[in-house]
Amino acid sequence: MNDVGYTDSTKGKMRYRNEIMLPLSIGRAETRFGIGSRSKRPAIRTVRRNVKAYHRRRTAYAVFPCTALVMWVVIFSIATAGCGQNEKRRFKNPDFESKGAEQSRLCKAYVVKICEIAGDESIVCKSIKRVNHLLPVSVCRLGIENIDRSVQKLRQVRKVCNDLIDDFCREIGPETSSCGFARREIEKISVEECMTMRKNYSQELATLRTREEMLNPLTAEKQKLISEGVSTAFGPETASLKIVTFSDFQSPYCAEGARVIRRIKDTYGDKVRVVFRHFPQPYHDKARLAAQASLAAAAQGKFWQYHDLLFKHQDKLDKSDLVRYARRLKLDINAFKKALDDERYKEAVDTDIQVGESVHVTGVPTTILNGTVLTNPTHFDLVAKEIDKALSKP
Repeated sequence: MNDVGYTDSTKGKMRYRNEIMLPLSIGRAETRFGIGSRSKRPAIRTVRRNVKAYHRRRTAYAVFPCTALVMWVVIFSIATAGCGQNEKRRFKNPDFESKGAEQSRLCKAYVVKICEIAGDESIVCKSIKRVNHLLPVSVCRLGIENIDRSVQKLRQVRKVCNDLIDDFCREIGPETSSCGFARREIEKISVEECMTMRKNYSQELATLRTREEMLNPLTAEKQKLISEGVSTAFGPETASLKIVTFSDFQSPYCAEGARVIRRIKDTYGDKVRVVFRHFPQPYHDKARLAAQASLAAAAQGKFWQYHDLLFKHQDKLDKSDLVRYARRLKLDINAFKKALDDERYKEAVDTDIQVGESVHVTGVPTTILNGTVLTNPTHFDLVAKEIDKALSKP
């Protein structure tokens, strides 16, 4: 032990008598400057003070980051609590609530006025409904005060569309179903689309007239034409209600219509006779062959079972798929394949198309109940309503 009081440490450091840790480099500095002799006692006291100051600085450096972190957490908590209280006070403020209620009332009134003129399904009405909650109270109030100007401006902008509606309804009759249909559809489209329709006015008018003819009840002669001489049917021929559906095995809408027909069969049984006729659309490349395959299955007494499989697997209607479905139903595969190869039922499909065209069928599915075209053939509830109405008649 020397005069300073250090002892060797097994870990390569020096220990001071009061248990303060001091790096070895500092101990070496004391020896280098001769502070171990008795004549240098003041220097020893200076070193001790420096050692204590050194440790105080190290402690401060270690503590400061933690202290700063705690301070920031406290400040943030106080600020957040204050903001939360301010937010609560803002939402509890009756003036704020009254302004929100006023905005809702005024803006809703403005939207209602505009939609009355433009139509609920129009682009203008839908657009203003999307943004009305963003409008300030002052804008909505100004809009209500100047509603007449808004209506006038709207009519000027939509004049080409309104004139188109007036012309269509004058030609086909203001009380007809097709007039209402034209009004509803034109209200949904843009001014640019109205201008395009105006350029093709003759063609559009011919389409509406065809639609109106379709909606008129068929004559007894035409009803007989579409419902008799067909093997693809269920229900007694003497049934008071006759439903004829023109369909396409590749059309997703016809798949929905087929589900409606199935529910009609389950619900009404022998009260209704349902006749299925083929009307494959030219843009469905596999629909004609599928129609022929269904008639080949009908020749073996399995039309409706085959019909269900085709609508269930509309994405797989290649010839190999059609044969696989026939095999699944345990049909005579050789006879089935020969019918497809010889196109034995091509003429029957073409006949169905001609019959449909003779009663102005243009799209699928088209479903006709006792000579009247149903406007919603893919919605069972609406179809059932028409069937119940027809059954209730004396």
